[in-house]
Amino acid sequence: MARIVVIGAGMGAMAAAARLAVAGHRVTVYERTETYGGAVGRYERDGFAFDTGPGLLHLPAVYRDLFVKTGKEPLERCVELTQVDPASRHVFADGTAVSLPNASRAGIVSALDAALGAGAGARWGEFLNRARDAWDRSRRPLLEEPLPADVTPFARDPYPAPRTGLLRRPAATLAEVGRRELRDPRLAALLESHALAYGFDPATAPAAAAVLPYMEQTFGSWYVGGGIRALADAVYERCRQRKVDFVFGTSVTDVLVKDGRAVGVELDDRKVVEADHLVAGAPLLALYRDQVLEWESTDEWPRHQQGVRTGRVTVCLALRGAREADAVHRTVVHSADREDELDALARGRLCDRPTVVVLRPDDERLRPDGDHESVTVTATVPAGGVWASDNLWGTAEGSAEASAVEAFADRMVEAAAAAVPGLRERLLWRVVRTPADTFHETGAYQVPGPALAGARGSLLPAANPAPLGGLYFAGGWAHPGGGLAHAGMSGALVAGLIVEGAGFRGSQ
Repeated sequence: MARIVVIGAGMGAMAAAARLAVAGHRVTVYERTETYGGAVGRYERDGFAFDTGPGLLHLPAVYRDLFVKTGKEPLERCVELTQVDPASRHVFADGTAVSLPNASRAGIVSALDAALGAGAGARWGEFLNRARDAWDRSRRPLLEEPLPADVTPFARDPYPAPRTGLLRRPAATLAEVGRRELRDPRLAALLESHALAYGFDPATAPAAAAVLPYMEQTFGSWYVGGGIRALADAVYERCRQRKVDFVFGTSVTDVLVKDGRAVGVELDDRKVVEADHLVAGAPLLALYRDQVLEWESTDEWPRHQQGVRTGRVTVCLALRGAREADAVHRTVVHSADREDELDALARGRLCDRPTVVVLRPDDERLRPDGDHESVTVTATVPAGGVWASDNLWGTAEGSAEASAVEAFADRMVEAAAAAVPGLRERLLWRVVRTPADTFHETGAYQVPGPALAGARGSLLPAANPAPLGGLYFAGGWAHPGGGLAHAGMSGALVAGLIVEGAGFRGSQ
């Protein structure tokens, strides 16, 4: 039985902890905040409750596998899972709207033809066929296995060129896929919104980012009863049932090294805890100070993935009045000026017309009663590094910067009115959450995106085994990257590497 210290209680770290405990190891989790879940948080006030991180689950098979492998109770006995249908409604800049059914290729094609004109659905379907090829080529090596020592094969983009037509040169970026292959600004906006939701700039994201809409539209979107925070509750309880110890309100300040191997940690009270293995579920300053990972001096926190670093602004809205019976769970209201939105991301400013994702779950556990509604509105914004530490997200109330953030939230709510009838008249109060809140809860301003092939390998996060022996990385900042499903995969990979050794190549 090995002694294992897990740093941080995020979803990937807890997924690793539960698996390691079942394998017979003694696992202790040290979390600097007073709760678990990392970015999967909850805000509650006056009988209203809001998810402050992701609001939907994709690839639930990842957590089904976790619960099967760690106990007799399957996931569905621990949380209530419901497919969201329609999966999403999209409102485009020209006022056109389309509702896309959940996990139905034929239904999506028909809906796009009806809303955008004949041929739109066929073009989207042909694109999804190519996205499926990219998914099939990259799924196992990029998601289900540890990164190999030689990652140069991932520098090549697996997204294929169209099979018909005179132009066969593969698209270099996702934006180019939209222009060349979809040939409709609304279809291009639909495609790009998936990249934007994960924090990628479509103008620089590789064409391989096509796997993001493919993943969602093939495997579906799922809602967890009580909100995604209920999934964090269930994973935490599974850890506790498997005798994982949690120590909250305690920071790990240093990694102890002996003979080139991690042998323990030092806590903020200077207590030393010895360990046979360490699992870092969050960025830890000591790892960079000691050059276990590369430090980029221009950043407050080092980047693991190159390109635009993004975070989230989320506005929690408490509304009077009942949710209409035919309300859609998720609506994406697209920016009326996509070029300005992407330029703002690249230049570190807040745009005038953001794309917003509006979530309206029909869940009595999130509202005081049937005469009220809880709504969240989210936008992707620049985050991290010197720009964030220059106080746009952390200044005192009443400052010019804070006023700019409130004005941006005003614009988000204005856009959300396209998805919520009578929004302004129904508003009781709102709470604005910025990357500063993300930093407080996770130790980083940015929300990491999933690993992607292409882009010369620049979108690969840190490998699970660290250069320092005995140390492993789990969670959204490590392979295979950010997102609920990806975090769960990282926990499985780390547990496999510790239990089975360096030869572990993932579940067969």
